[in-house]
Amino acid sequence: MTLSIGYSPCPNDTFIFYALAHEKLKTELEFSEILMDVEGLNERALNKELDITKASFYAFGFLRENYGLLHSGSALGRGCGPLIVAKKPIKLSELVHSSIAIPGKMTTAYLLLQLFEPCIKIVEMPFDRIMNAVSLGTVDAGLVIHEGRFTYQNYNLVKLVDLGEWWEEETGLPIPLGGILARRELGAGMIRKIDDLVKKSVEYAFRNRGQTKEYIRSNAQELDDEVIEQHIQLYVNDYTLDIGDGIVAIEKLLETAEELNLIPHCDKPVFID
Repeated sequence: MTLSIGYSPCPNDTFIFYALAHEKLKTELEFSEILMDVEGLNERALNKELDITKASFYAFGFLRENYGLLHSGSALGRGCGPLIVAKKPIKLSELVHSSIAIPGKMTTAYLLLQLFEPCIKIVEMPFDRIMNAVSLGTVDAGLVIHEGRFTYQNYNLVKLVDLGEWWEEETGLPIPLGGILARRELGAGMIRKIDDLVKKSVEYAFRNRGQTKEYIRSNAQELDDEVIEQHIQLYVNDYTLDIGDGIVAIEKLLETAEELNLIPHCDKPVFID
């Protein structure tokens, strides 16, 4: 049986899925990998095009009828949230009158921006073009994710707000960024099998970090080894192996978005066990 699996070319995802993509795990299942930006994956999942996919937790709010969350593979933690950056300091009172580039309307970064300050003029663009657009003055500010957290200063930009830090102060919870989803139609038994394979893939990568480097580097937007390593260390952690009590943060994010009518109500369980 061949299953389609979508994930981003970012170092944390290629690290997580290295073993699955390179047939390092014993399984009768085969996987057809699709690597693309997470917003593109969000859109493909909305059309039910992927059996398994990385998705933003904001997008999960629109996908819950058809997809359930795996226990393994999530990006969730502390000190890892999106940043608002600009060429020069901007007062928060002036931010509402500024144009801000965002990496997609279904990204968790954009959900956090709406929770922080809903009345902001946004401009959508691919995440890897945002810092350059801010540097050139095409937009007043940018919402940066992924490796942008480590490289925005290379563009002579300054940090205005750390939205992950803001979320942590508001809720006391880690920030849930994205998770691995599986189509509910696959059934609980198959989904448990996939969940186990994703966990084993993460464990394999931790045990064989040297093997993963070429694959990660060949797909990374940022080729600096130090930045790649920082990226993996920040976004791949114990929650990636098993969400555990991180589910509280995910439920809080979804409940907050639902209360503000930013996502539709859904009675389906988060997990398919």
